[in-house]
Amino acid sequence: MTNADFWKQLDMIISGGFTSEGLQTLDYYAELFINGRLVYKRFSPFEQHGCATGGATHVVASLLAGAKARSDSRTAPYVGDFKREVECGAQQAECIEQWARRIGCWTDCVDKTLTQTLGERIAEGGEAKVYNHGATLIKTIGLDYFVQPILALDRISLHNAYFPETRLNVLGFGRTAEGEFKIVVEQPFVEGKHVEDAQIADYMQRMGFAIINPRNWTYATPDIYLSDMHDENVLQTADGTIVVVDCDIRINVPELKTGGTRAFSTDIEMTIE
Repeated sequence: MTNADFWKQLDMIISGGFTSEGLQTLDYYAELFINGRLVYKRFSPFEQHGCATGGATHVVASLLAGAKARSDSRTAPYVGDFKREVECGAQQAECIEQWARRIGCWTDCVDKTLTQTLGERIAEGGEAKVYNHGATLIKTIGLDYFVQPILALDRISLHNAYFPETRLNVLGFGRTAEGEFKIVVEQPFVEGKHVEDAQIADYMQRMGFAIINPRNWTYATPDIYLSDMHDENVLQTADGTIVVVDCDIRINVPELKTGGTRAFSTDIEMTIE
């Protein structure tokens, strides 16, 4: 199957309203993706593995978001027109919602529902709300920092690749009572102490990241942009291991102005035996 044929097939599944046959095809593509027989050139092989470890729900949502982003070349991320980015983000969110409702991983009034089922919210940041679920945490991730779901889903893929100890598993999707799109994820609970900025800087430099702006804890390589690496998002466990529980991690495109050399891609290669 060629790249063009693949995306044409996804467009037909979307426009067809996610029939039972279409859902089976999406599950098949997710299996190929997880097994490495469908190569998504948006990511390196290492990063694609990170996407796969987010679960089949994450993989399918990432491909659906890619299909909608691809369908309007004007709305590629960072085109410099915020209105177009918002429009494209809304299209991606609507597509994912239609699919998620069909397979039963959609939640209306998601924050209220999680409060009723999990108990009191224990933390809230700029884009996420966190609920205690015993050995794990449940988080709802919004689009405040990303605008387009494809970029928020990228963030999960990259987090899982670079910080697998705190892997994010995508459970589903929903909207708040105000209509804000949310990604619902589960993450291991990590107990640890806060880490000093100097320790974080040393940790990141050992991973190959250069510090870009210490005021907002931003680091980068030519491939990856990484921010929000402060002491509330980085912990040290009792055995001395440093773990990153939250961060703003992105594909480092030149438009981010941190020395990035990557380009967004929605090309695929598929091997079918």
